[in-house]
Amino acid sequence: MLLDADTCYRAFAARDARFDGVFFVAVETTGIYCRPVCRARTPGRDRCVFYRTAAEAERAAFRACFRCRPELAPGLGPVDAVSRLSAAAARQIDAGFLNESSVDDLAAQLGVSSRHLRRSMLAELGVSPVDLAQARRLALAKQLLHDTALPLADVAFASGFSSLRRFNAVFQERFARPPSALRREVGGTAEGSGAITLRLDLRPPFDWDALLAFLAGRAIPGVEAIDGETYRRTVRLGDRTGLIAVRRDARRHGLVAEVSLSLAGALMPLSARLRALFDLDAHPEAVAAQLRGDPDLAPLVKERPGLRVPGAFDPFETTVRTVLGQQVSVRAATTLGARLAAALGERTVTPFSDLHHLSVTPEAVARAGEPAIAALGMPGARARAVVAVARAFASGALRLARSGDPEAARAELVALPGICPWTVEYLSMRALGWPDAFPASDLVLCRALGGVTPGRAIERARAWRPFRSYAVMHLWTHAARGATT
Repeated sequence: MLLDADTCYRAFAARDARFDGVFFVAVETTGIYCRPVCRARTPGRDRCVFYRTAAEAERAAFRACFRCRPELAPGLGPVDAVSRLSAAAARQIDAGFLNESSVDDLAAQLGVSSRHLRRSMLAELGVSPVDLAQARRLALAKQLLHDTALPLADVAFASGFSSLRRFNAVFQERFARPPSALRREVGGTAEGSGAITLRLDLRPPFDWDALLAFLAGRAIPGVEAIDGETYRRTVRLGDRTGLIAVRRDARRHGLVAEVSLSLAGALMPLSARLRALFDLDAHPEAVAAQLRGDPDLAPLVKERPGLRVPGAFDPFETTVRTVLGQQVSVRAATTLGARLAAALGERTVTPFSDLHHLSVTPEAVARAGEPAIAALGMPGARARAVVAVARAFASGALRLARSGDPEAARAELVALPGICPWTVEYLSMRALGWPDAFPASDLVLCRALGGVTPGRAIERARAWRPFRSYAVMHLWTHAARGATT
């Protein structure tokens, strides 16, 4: 992305939230860098330098602002003008990949050489993979020092540092003070509830109500629940298990997640999963600008300008839930999902009576086999599809992730038995986070477009590219509201 300094300064002076996370502004006379929405007094244009990423500003020796807190800015979304490779690498790094693996490992997973990966990220993001990983660790550490009362050692390990000594040294070098000094200054927030508070900022507008309504109808009983305006679920990340509860932040543009202390060592991947589930890195203004050009979509966009595409917290869970939903109602698929979780999911203890199982694993479903899955109340063909999906995930042959190649993932899905085109497109929207997926054969979608055929729906949707996924959500949401009024 090429930054036009005058445009950036105008956005900065206006504190335009649409540009939050798109660029960062550094002030040469103070040595501080900020988000475009910072409420501090606006410096003169001649004192400002603009960077594409927080890591790039830090590499130039600027320190993060304590007022606007750049570590909370929304991240890269699928519409940002960087290559698929750099975006995929950034998402893997955001999820903590380099905390336990090397740049060579990351490059191999992305199918390129480590040299090519470094060159691409330097050219497009202004930083190397190692620089970006270090910036992400420090950003999370700074967030935890501000918002929690976790002991410094726990902050260090939760942020991906291998030792407290290394954490102290890197933090001192970057912020010109030890982490203990920052903790004394900001005070932290007591973990009286036995939970860690994570702030998840976003670019407004944001339609939390529509997002919750969509997830509520598809939540797996025993694993997920919507309680008023709060999303709750059990979590398994590696060998760590726990509970999360996510609600709207009443004071700023964003969400607040309450996270079990048992998940402290998995905060980086957890944060990445939550951002994906709630589509927090989207650019709603860019989406709206494209879709408003259609006279039929324009009133829907005006009514719900911050509508997001729900992602997948657990890609395997969402894939199985989607396969269970083929050719049956949403309610029937939810019932099957509950039976599967009760039969094969690990029981867990939570303070909530409606959350008592962890999500099923690919290995558990693969071991159970087709007869056991069919016995839950589905045709044999669908049971075979569920088991095939489980075996593909368990072996690593199928990997649905926003950091992967969507075309390769779609081809892998098509190769599995019992996977229909609708399922591929739906999972492209949710598990792959692809903004331009389009389930043309969806009956509700075709009906919303006036009873057209799938072929005609595809023609009709050409003008919506590259945001057809968002157009689909607008049409589905409008149809769902009509069905209940």
